[in-house]
Amino acid sequence: MIGGAWLAVLGGSYYYVVSGIVLLICAVLLARRSTTAIWLYAVLMLATLIWGLWEAGTDFWALVPRLDILGLLGIWLLIPGVTRGIGAGLRASKTFLSATLALAIAVLVYSIFNDPQEISGSMASAQPAQAQPVEGVSPADWPAYGRTQSGTRYSPLNQINENNVKDLQVAWTFRSGESRTENDSGETTNELTPIKIGDNMYICTTHQILVALDPATGKEKWRFDPKLRSEPSYQHLTCRGVSYYDQANTTEFAASLAGKTPAQTSCPHKVLLPVNDGRLFAINADNGQPCSEFADNGELDLKKMHPYTYPGGLQPTSPPVVTGTTIIIGGSVTDNFSVHEPSGAIRGYDVNTGELKWIFDTGAEDPNAIPTDGQTLVNNSPNAWAPLAYDAAADVVYVPTGNATPDIWGGHRTPLMERYASAIVALNGSTGKLVWSYQTTRHDLWDMDVPSQPTLADVKTQSGETAPAIYVPTKAGNLFVLDRRDGKPIVPITEVPAPQGAAEGDWVSPTQPRSALNLTPIQTLTDKNMWGATMFDQLMCRVIFKRLSYKGQYTPPSEQGTLVFPGNLGVFEWGGISVNPDRQVALMNPMALPFVSKLIPRGPGNPMWPEEGARGTGTETGIQPQYGTPFGVEINAFLSPLGLPCKEPAWGYVAGVDMKTHEVVWRKRIGTIRDSLQGLQLPPLKIGVPMLGGPISTAGNLMFIAGTQDNYIRAFNVTNGDKVWEARLPAGGQATPMTYEANGKQYIVIMAGGHGSFGTKMGDYLIAYALPDSK
Repeated sequence: MIGGAWLAVLGGSYYYVVSGIVLLICAVLLARRSTTAIWLYAVLMLATLIWGLWEAGTDFWALVPRLDILGLLGIWLLIPGVTRGIGAGLRASKTFLSATLALAIAVLVYSIFNDPQEISGSMASAQPAQAQPVEGVSPADWPAYGRTQSGTRYSPLNQINENNVKDLQVAWTFRSGESRTENDSGETTNELTPIKIGDNMYICTTHQILVALDPATGKEKWRFDPKLRSEPSYQHLTCRGVSYYDQANTTEFAASLAGKTPAQTSCPHKVLLPVNDGRLFAINADNGQPCSEFADNGELDLKKMHPYTYPGGLQPTSPPVVTGTTIIIGGSVTDNFSVHEPSGAIRGYDVNTGELKWIFDTGAEDPNAIPTDGQTLVNNSPNAWAPLAYDAAADVVYVPTGNATPDIWGGHRTPLMERYASAIVALNGSTGKLVWSYQTTRHDLWDMDVPSQPTLADVKTQSGETAPAIYVPTKAGNLFVLDRRDGKPIVPITEVPAPQGAAEGDWVSPTQPRSALNLTPIQTLTDKNMWGATMFDQLMCRVIFKRLSYKGQYTPPSEQGTLVFPGNLGVFEWGGISVNPDRQVALMNPMALPFVSKLIPRGPGNPMWPEEGARGTGTETGIQPQYGTPFGVEINAFLSPLGLPCKEPAWGYVAGVDMKTHEVVWRKRIGTIRDSLQGLQLPPLKIGVPMLGGPISTAGNLMFIAGTQDNYIRAFNVTNGDKVWEARLPAGGQATPMTYEANGKQYIVIMAGGHGSFGTKMGDYLIAYALPDSK
């Protein structure tokens, strides 16, 4: 009643204060042994059911906290000992109460099978009998992070298909032997997607040890240890993958660009290994030895020409793009630490010698200017930490960028720093010259960067024309579909008004772009969307929600505390999307988890500049200093006092989009809370949980995905989104799977390494699944 009165004063629902009063009256009447107590409680139960349906519809997980406590108390009131001594009319009152409880149970059962958040449809297109091969890529291989450098994450293999996927079993398991150490950061994880070329598979471990495996057995062939110099202050400790270069496959391409055949090298097959301490290694793919002709005996220092080269300041966490002549790489910089950070410049290096060929510094007046002696790159310029995409035919690399750190206050940013921030930037792969750019978030104050590898695919429109498209997933929920030749929209983009009221010294863009293809499940939250395990913590979440600053998406950060939705994890994360170009279908795994950011003014305990030798926090959440700006910031997920998300589920989905109409054909919740509450063995009820990792798809009409907060890998029918297989993992699978063929057998592989800050179980398992030989 007291909490309900507080919520009512804040402008929220009057239900709680009314129900509190009714419960109090019921208690008094029950103490007096009056039958009216049972009648009144039954009316409250019925009214609550009607109110719950009005607010949440037939959404099982949204109804549960509205009904669970009252339902249990109602059952308690039916116990004969509780109502002993009550006079006439007891049987009739209990019959009425029993009827209301039975009705509530019936509604809950109905809601399990009639979820208003899910979309049930079927793709109009069918998988062609023969998948179209990708030029230069063997159907049996997975030679790049996204299978191709265009980032499709689609395989033409169909030995494993919707009819037999249920028979998958573990074929082999490789364990790296690594474990988390006291010198590792809180963001320790393994987000690996292996690559497979011919008779070799290449993986990198959490500490960036490169290992070559036999893809048919998982047996180790060799390993190379770069001797990572790790520290707890690193904001990331991960390896998403490695890249591969084969001179035999690129000679013709390189000659067409350079006008001459490239020089022969003693290392014609290279694996490019990014290392989190700011280095890049070129390793002979045949024997695991450093390529002696590359940079300093195979080791390239990526920190050269960077300002503020403290350990962990610049971290390459994603595999680079490799063209016929050039290695193109970005890198992560520490978010929200200081205005004195490394540059976010994109660089192109000679693929054989490691010599710097070009630079695109996103914060420089002339982005292509290479600093001379005594000069450095521009500090804090927007970086590109996610994998890049590459169009080999056009020799264009597509760069997804973040903003100029610190992220949550931008009054210090110059127009140059804003120019290519939170954008997709198209560059010539051989020269680094700008082709075009499109900004997805203007004056980004919410960490709404472009967080994943874009996907290149030719789109067959309803008019029958074919357009070369680029799909750009963003944290803000937009899936921008642009013509990759000039950046013009293929799917319409509108300008939507953005809430104003920035913190002192800052400003907010009056509008933000919104794609007609937007995967945010709820555009604007209300207190009806608040959640909890019970009516009590749901009430507190409503109170907290009303006390935060929130005027919809893009509400500016504040000292009061601002609700950020979509939150810092974003609707899309680094896993990207999968596109089946044969069938014109796009598969994805959008999320919906709010965060709260609260600006902390400078003052005692919050100095403008750090003490000498200060290092990062080793995490992206909690209190972040933002040295050199007027505010520090505290960033956390929006949680209840019990530690559960305050927004009602689902927090994670899988979805299928028809690329001809760009409509969401189906959307399903994914994941359970089985592994979310340590020590509790909960039933694996589908609720829809956050995930880190992306999907792949195959010509077998299957979408494979792991990444969820429960330890599973799953397969879904591409046509309708039905789950057709799942397997329990020994640790968190915060990675994107891959598939390949070896000795005539198709395998599905997932890294189960866990994720420190995501809270999943840590491990060192690389697991391959295949059909039994009889299948």
